[in-house]
Amino acid sequence: MAKKNVTITLYTSELIYDVQNKTYLTGRSRQTGDNHEQVANMQANDDDENANQVVRSIGNAWATLKTKLSEYIEDTTTSSTDEQMTVTSTTTLQLQLVMPSNYNLATKDTITAALHQYIVNTAIGDWFAITNKNDAEDYYTLAAANLQSIREAINKRVRPTRSTT
Repeated sequence: MAKKNVTITLYTSELIYDVQNKTYLTGRSRQTGDNHEQVANMQANDDDENANQVVRSIGNAWATLKTKLSEYIEDTTTSSTDEQMTVTSTTTLQLQLVMPSNYNLATKDTITAALHQYIVNTAIGDWFAITNKNDAEDYYTLAAANLQSIREAINKRVRPTRSTT
């Protein structure tokens, strides 16, 4: 039977925005009195040192995801590098999943959303491991839940129908 190819595209600009927005909201919610410096340090921004850490974390999360999904990915490249990815407003991360013929295509949006959230939550966990250790584990736990959602969605199948011949 023919396999189904499912292409998932994530935009790095959306991933970075989500990391920055969530760290901003977390920092703002932790503000109590005179802890302005602590709150400011929680928030990822576009300054070079912050952006480099966020991009590196996104790259690491992406590599981990590809390992976790490797049985569904057909990759014919034979080389790799540890050079940090270059991010522009149009940079994308793309996966070509090779799924069984009875894979339920209705779950592709769930997989896309969970992939996005896994990368964001892992990157925020990495960020908070440096800037606010108390919150880091919460985001790693969320990333583990996102991975479970990916596994569930990727294993959904279409119910067979009886042939009329």
